[in-house]
Amino acid sequence: MAITVQDNPTDAAYELFDGDQLIGLAQYKQAGQQIAFTHTEVAEAYGGQGLGHRLVKAALDDARAHNWQVLPYCPFVAKFISTNPSYIDLVPAGRRAAFGLA
Repeated sequence: MAITVQDNPTDAAYELFDGDQLIGLAQYKQAGQQIAFTHTEVAEAYGGQGLGHRLVKAALDDARAHNWQVLPYCPFVAKFISTNPSYIDLVPAGRRAAFGLA
């Protein structure tokens, strides 16, 4: 299984692939230096393999590389950040409580 993650700005989603098959995505809305994650999903057949975490980690690493602020409206992304505190600095301090990240 050759799993990769690619940003698709045209569709505003980080896409998760197994080879050339799209198996998941993390949708977002971007405004300036902020990226708001709105929905994340992985195909049911690929569930339970940690691929959702791999997808979100790649998306957040890309946000960090671009110095973007992250707004985790997607509950999966917010939970990932809460269990991986090295990413909390991506969420603006004044907005963390709204996402349960206080």
